[in-house]
Amino acid sequence: MIAVIGAGAFGTALAVALARNGQAVTLWARDEEQVAAMVRTRRNPARLPGVDLPENVTVTAQMADLSCADAVLLSLPMQSLRAFLSANLAGLDGLPLVACCKGIDLSALTGPSEIIRAECPHSPIAVLTGPSFAADIARGLPTALTLACADDQTGETLQRLLSTPVLRLYRSDDVMGAELGGALKNVIAIAAGVVIGAGLGDSARAALMTRGYAEMVRLALMLGARSETLSGLSGFGDLVLTCTSAQSRNFRFGQGLGGGDPIDPGITVEGAATAKAVSNLAQMRGIDLPITTMVAALIDGTVDLSLAIQTLLSRPLKKE
Repeated sequence: MIAVIGAGAFGTALAVALARNGQAVTLWARDEEQVAAMVRTRRNPARLPGVDLPENVTVTAQMADLSCADAVLLSLPMQSLRAFLSANLAGLDGLPLVACCKGIDLSALTGPSEIIRAECPHSPIAVLTGPSFAADIARGLPTALTLACADDQTGETLQRLLSTPVLRLYRSDDVMGAELGGALKNVIAIAAGVVIGAGLGDSARAALMTRGYAEMVRLALMLGARSETLSGLSGFGDLVLTCTSAQSRNFRFGQGLGGGDPIDPGITVEGAATAKAVSNLAQMRGIDLPITTMVAALIDGTVDLSLAIQTLLSRPLKKE
């Protein structure tokens, strides 16, 4: 049995995709009323409209129902991960845990694997990340993701368990690189949205993506990741997707910032918290990340849009 913790759009989509492949899946949600509605209707309309839950998806609000899982997919907001693991340590520590969240923790300034390792020291840990939208996965459209795991045997086992004919997982042992790619691309996607929202055009977006990718690689290498990981699905691939599609919440959030039309505050935008965390990390490490720093300042309201654009365009001319 595969357990998915978090009945948001992505967690529900993963549960649907794995169940369609014949796996028994238990989908956990915190809200008992949401669970009751999903059990009754076999749908999750608020998070993933128009998608039916297969019969082999069991929806529950009881952590005890996950105790026999072969793997637990943690599809939770990054900033909620530590508190959730701490509160449910007894039921999770020792089970294989796969982080499906993308971001940097604001307090610890680390990715999800370090949070899991600190809270559940006896669990095998992996990270599932890459270019994907929940709606595409739920519809059965072809999707390729990175499964990063430091232990090859665990990685191979999880790769076989979680792959389907249309959900292809490519294995990596560079957990740091996979995490950073998934986290940092959200910040650049916000910046890309700002560019389009402000009416600066597609050429400016292409330039922004290119320089943003350079920032991603610069930080990742300084933190011990490998450049080839950032050029793969979890870095460049995810960057392209989230910077070019309105399905991306981070892109839409940036578009709202650029156009003066704020996104619904009830929608989780991982890149907003990550921008602040990475800006703090860059300052501590003395790393020059101008786009990330400006996104964080825009979100905090310490600079306005015109000053942000002027500041980035007035940076010194230099070799690429």
